[in-house]
Amino acid sequence: MDTALRVLPYEARSLSVVEGLAEYPIAAPDMGAFERHCPTQNQILAALPDGEYARMRPYLDFVQLPLGMMLHETSGRSSFAYFPTAGIVSPLCMMQNGAAAAVAITGNDGMIGTSLFMGRGGTPDRAVVQSPGHAYRLGANRLRHEFDRGGYFSKLLLQYTHSLFMQMAQTAVCNRYHSIEQQLCRWLLLMLDRMPSNELSLTHELLSRILGVRREGITDAAGKLQKAGVIRYRRGHITVLDDLELKARVCECYAVVNGETACTAVKTRRNPKLRLL
Repeated sequence: MDTALRVLPYEARSLSVVEGLAEYPIAAPDMGAFERHCPTQNQILAALPDGEYARMRPYLDFVQLPLGMMLHETSGRSSFAYFPTAGIVSPLCMMQNGAAAAVAITGNDGMIGTSLFMGRGGTPDRAVVQSPGHAYRLGANRLRHEFDRGGYFSKLLLQYTHSLFMQMAQTAVCNRYHSIEQQLCRWLLLMLDRMPSNELSLTHELLSRILGVRREGITDAAGKLQKAGVIRYRRGHITVLDDLELKARVCECYAVVNGETACTAVKTRRNPKLRLL
């Protein structure tokens, strides 16, 4: 069991950009559940050599990620980097009129806070919890200190940043050239890759804001998938019934983005499912 676990309080922020995510209650801590969590459930932390991991472990704090929580604000300076172990976080690029679109997706395969070591300025987007979960957070100063040492952690962060840039570029191309149905299939598959089950908590309104399209377009695309038996949709809840058919309908962008992650599912000593590419 991982020791020295510190559970920190947090406050869920309401987001005007995501309708219906305001005022989510914070559950009382379940210490028995917390004991089942470990930083190495995040792929970047799992790939660290023992020495670097042991040096960083005392500075990693366990936090919950409730739906709609804002980790980074537009043009703001964040004090922490986050390494998700469960759940999904998406950077949202904001427009002056309040419109937004997700440009990437991060689960336990990555981290939130690349601007902390790539430069000391703020971030141009918001990082919002799209699916609730957990993470370990690391203070900005400690992150920069470890990055500046130039060890394996530094290599991992640069490799992940490259994969994140590739994902953002592919998202821009996909949004320009592919249908709403193809974009929806891609996003559902990317979420499934980072979730333990085929059950997703998503409303049509949230999906429309994530993809930056009209809600009617999402309703039409989801209706076609449901009619074909690919998904089952109830208000705020999507169950993927046929992931093979979903992959048959998705555009080429899914394969490109899915291959650009910092770690892949092969064995390492610390975590038998993970290894640095």
